[in-house]
Amino acid sequence: MAISDTSPEIEAMQIRIIRSMTAEQRLLIAVEMSLFSRELMKSAMRRDHPEWTEKEMRIEILRRAFLPAPLPAWIR
Repeated sequence: MAISDTSPEIEAMQIRIIRSMTAEQRLLIAVEMSLFSRELMKSAMRRDHPEWTEKEMRIEILRRAFLPAPLPAWIR
């Protein structure tokens, strides 16, 4: 059972809204959420690693998204 702070009434309303959207609208929301997530990660990386270049941050974002361990040296 998933833990949620959303009431059943509001969850039902969210489901109705999402179902009323076109596939294009739902895809746009997914892309926007992905971009927002990346910006949050970049903000945290800038705070924790101010010395990192933009390239190093992009590499780390990809690693976090797709790999459980650091990237091999040959990729950097």
